[in-house]
Amino acid sequence: MNRFRARDGWGLAGGVLFLVAVLAVLLSALGLWRWFVRVTAPALVDLPGGGWTAGALLGLLSVAGWAGGVWCSAPERNPGGDGVPARIGLAIGGAVCWTVAFGAAMYVLGALPGRNCRSGGAMCAYIPGTGSAFLSYAVTAVLLGVLRHRLRATAAAARRAEERARTRRLRKKGKGRSRAAGTS
Repeated sequence: MNRFRARDGWGLAGGVLFLVAVLAVLLSALGLWRWFVRVTAPALVDLPGGGWTAGALLGLLSVAGWAGGVWCSAPERNPGGDGVPARIGLAIGGAVCWTVAFGAAMYVLGALPGRNCRSGGAMCAYIPGTGSAFLSYAVTAVLLGVLRHRLRATAAAARRAEERARTRRLRKKGKGRSRAAGTS
């Protein structure tokens, strides 16, 4: 019979303490982010054009980060074999791009007043222009995201059509895969 030993108990206690420390660091980082957003958002919505411009710029940043993250994580960019430095570079580039994409979205959401806040708290006060910034961000991110997706889908369809045409030409010459080999 497998007995529970003191060493196992110390291991469980260490695991729980590690999780508590990770949670404390995570909550501190989120609180610091919220403070940073609430301090810098008034300056951002004071740009010429107000919150509309700030939201459009953040939406553009979010879509650019998404496009870069998708580009870095595409399977055709994965070098095989000894491409370790290239893989590390793509991983770092992808992490930076995804951070920019999600950071812009979290910035816009962090500038909005909190849901479970005291109405008199400084961290909960409404910052004029954040509603229009959120609306502008959403419209810009959705429109540019859909446009980027459509362009990628069109390019992929064109590549597939070209590959089918190339395979058809090779089959006519007798150099392509046979139909029997393609079905099995």
